[in-house]
Parts: sequence; structure tokens; C-alpha cells
Amino acid sequence: MERLIALALLQIKLFPRLTDMKQALIIFQSRNGRTKKYAEKIGYYFNSLNIEATVISIENFSKDLLIGADYVLLGCWTQGTLLLNQRPEKNWIDFVKSLKLNKNQKVALFTTYRILTGSMFRNMKKYLFQDEERVIMELKSKDGKLTDTDKQRLLEFLN
Repeated sequence: MERLIALALLQIKLFPRLTDMKQALIIFQSRNGRTKKYAEKIGYYFNSLNIEATVISIENFSKDLLIGADYVLLGCWTQGTLLLNQRPEKNWIDFVKSLKLNKNQKVALFTTYRILTGSMFRNMKKYLFQDEERVIMELKSKDGKLTDTDKQRLLEFLN
């Protein structure tokens, strides 16, 4: 995995943009694999639309991956009680607080949950930006599957 990341970083540095293909960076934190599965499904869908998608966990992230990304999707699992106080985990909060996004990058958030997302997206935005208007779209999944509705919303996000 580390070799793949190093190779991707080298490719970005040596060949920042050889084509007009749009690039998406999908960054996630997963506890039980559901959020990772959802991130991968989003990545596969983007690839099917000829958008070069890189899916990576916050633990393996390198800031160089942001270079050339037109779209940035950030996701994590919903922590908190089943009905109240939904929030991202501390590792995700610390990660997004240190993230430096380009103002031209379109940003979306996604989460996986058990019963409700409640205040999850509001709390995710709070740690990511002072200006919540930067987040264009929010996606959520109970089972990590990408629905037809999700695909339609992703198409709208891309345009």
C-alpha cells in the first residue's frame, strides 16, 4: 500500500495534469469497514464517469494528493449515541482542521450511520470550514452501498 501511495505522489509531482481528465480525492475514516466500502463505491462510480478518483484513508493521506484534485470528498462514520450527539471521531476532527483546501475545489461530505445522522453534517462542517457554504453536497449510507439517488446527487455535484 505504501508503494502505491509513493507511486501516486511521484506521478502527481512529475505529471501534474497531462490530460483534461478531472480528478477526485476521496478521503475517509472508517471504524468497521462500512465507510471505507462507501468511499470505494464512490471512487468506482467516479472512475466509470472518466473521473480519476483516488480513495485513501486519513491515516495514509499525504497533502501532496490534494494537488490537482478538482473534487474533494471527506467521510467518516457517525459517532455518538444512537439518537443524539452525533459527531465525527477526534482523529477525523484533527485531520480536517489541518487540511488546506484550494478555494476552487468542490467539497462534499459523506458518512455512514446506524440509525440517524442527526447533527453529524453540521458538526463535520464546523470543524472543516468557517464558511459552511463551501460544502456543496452531503451523502449518507446505512450499509455502505451507493444507491441510484446517491449516483444522481454525485452527478449534480460534478456539474
